[in-house]
Amino acid sequence: MKTLMIQGTTSDAGKSTLVAGLCRVLVNQGYNVAPFKPQNMALNSAVTRDGGEIGRAQALQAIAAKVDARIDFNPILLKPNSDTGAQVIVHGKAICNMEAGKYHDYKKVAMQAVLKSHHRLANDYDILMVEGAGSPAEINLRAHDLANMGYAEAVDCPVIIVADIDKGGVFAHLVGTLELLSESEQARVKGFIINRFRGDIKLLESGLTWLEKRTGKPVLGVLPYLHDLALDAEDAVALNNNVSKAKVKIFVPLLPHMSNHTDFDPLRLQSNIDLQYIKIGESLKGADLIIIPGSKNVTSDLQFLKAQGWQQEINQHLRYGGKVMGICGGFQMLGKTIYDPHHIESQVDEIAGLNLLNFTTTLTQQKTLKQVSAIMRSDSIGNVGSNSCELTGYEIHCGISTGEALNHPLLHIIHNNKLIADGCISEDNQIIATYLHGFFDCPEPTIKVLEWLGINNLEQPVIDINQHREVQLERLAKVCVEHLALDKIQHIIDQGVDTVPVQ
Repeated sequence: MKTLMIQGTTSDAGKSTLVAGLCRVLVNQGYNVAPFKPQNMALNSAVTRDGGEIGRAQALQAIAAKVDARIDFNPILLKPNSDTGAQVIVHGKAICNMEAGKYHDYKKVAMQAVLKSHHRLANDYDILMVEGAGSPAEINLRAHDLANMGYAEAVDCPVIIVADIDKGGVFAHLVGTLELLSESEQARVKGFIINRFRGDIKLLESGLTWLEKRTGKPVLGVLPYLHDLALDAEDAVALNNNVSKAKVKIFVPLLPHMSNHTDFDPLRLQSNIDLQYIKIGESLKGADLIIIPGSKNVTSDLQFLKAQGWQQEINQHLRYGGKVMGICGGFQMLGKTIYDPHHIESQVDEIAGLNLLNFTTTLTQQKTLKQVSAIMRSDSIGNVGSNSCELTGYEIHCGISTGEALNHPLLHIIHNNKLIADGCISEDNQIIATYLHGFFDCPEPTIKVLEWLGINNLEQPVIDINQHREVQLERLAKVCVEHLALDKIQHIIDQGVDTVPVQ
C-alpha cells in the first residue's frame, strides 16, 4: 500500500476537503483508495458499519473513496467534554475520559493503535490518503506526536502541506511551518498546495516562484475558493442559510458541546427554510420550530440552556402553539430527570430536565453505536401524509430513556425483522423527539415535519443530502483535476519519500 499524507499550516487550512477530493479523483481513476486520520479531535462523529465511532470527516472521505466507513480510518478520536478534557475513543470504542496532561502520556499507547490500523489497511487498499491534524509545527505537541510528522516518520510516507490563502499570510505560513520542522521532516515534505484563492492567478505567480526558490519545494497547485461548497463539516458549525423568503423558521440553540450538527445540513440547504443557530445572549423567540440538538455533555449543556433563559422561552413558545423537537441529547433534555449514577458526565447524580415529557434518562457506561433503518408511520405526527416513510440514520448516545411518554413513539427501528419503538410524540402533538441522528437526510421525513408545521405545497423539492453530497464531491474532484499537478502528485505517491522534487 502506498501512502500520502496531507498536512496543513493551520486548522481549517483545507486538509479534510483536499483528502476527500483526492480520494474521489483516485477512485475515479480506478484505484482502490482509503482515507485515514491517525488522530482526530471533533464532536461531529459517524457510526461505521463495523459498529464503531469515527470522525465525520473520515466518514465523508470514505464516501468520496466509495468504500464503507470502518474504524481503522480514524483509530483515535478525541471528543472534548470540557476545556481541558476529552473522551478518548480507540478503534471506535470509548475507553475513558482523560485530561490533556494524562493523554499526553498516553500517546505512546495510542500510536500503537494507529500503526495497527495502518497495517490492517495495507492489506486491503492500493493507496492510503492521510489527513494530518492542526499543524505539524506545534512545538508544544511535538513529543510523541502521532497526528502529523510522528506518524509520517513511523510509516515513512511523503507529505504535502496545504495552506489557506484566504486568511492571509500564506507564504509566512508555509515557510514558517517548514522552518520549524526537523531536517528529516523537511525532506519528507514534497510540495505545497495553496487553497481558497480568489482573483487573478497571474498576480500570485511571482510569489509562487519566490516560494519554490526559497524552499526548494514545488507548488503542486492553487485551488480556487469554492463558493457554496456544501460538504459535511469536521467540527465548525456552518453559517445560517439566510433565506429571504422562507416559509418556516427553525432555531437551534448553539450549545457549548453540541455534537453532530451535520443533522441540520439538509435543513440549512433548503430554499424554503430559514435555519438559525441561536448563540449565547440571543433569543429563541420568533421560531416556528425549536430543535434541541445532540450534545457530548448533556448535563452541562442543559445547565447552559437554562442559564440563558431558553427554558422559559421554550415554555412560552409551546404555550403560543409552537413546535419543539429533540434529537439524541436534546431528546434526553426534554424529560423530567437525567440520572448520572456512574458520573459519566459530571459529579452530580441527577439533574432536572426541561420537564416537557414524562420520561427519565439514566446515563450508562456503555455507549450505543449503530447504523439503523426506521419507519415513520403516516399518522405519526398530526395525521399528515398518506404513506409511511422509511429512513436511515445512526445512534450515538450514552443513556437509556424510560417512561410513559415513550408509549407514543415517533419512529420504529427495524432490527432483526422486528420493530423497536424510538423517541416519542407529545399528547398535544407539539413535541417530537428521537435518538436518531441523520433524521433529515432523506427527503420524506423532512416533508412530514414541514407538514407537521403546516407547510404544504413546497415550491422547490426537498433536497436529498446524499445526492447533494455526491454532486459536491464530483465538483470538488473536477476542480482538483483542473488545478492540481496530478502527474506530480501521482509521482510522489509512487516514489514515496525518495521523490525528487520536480520544479
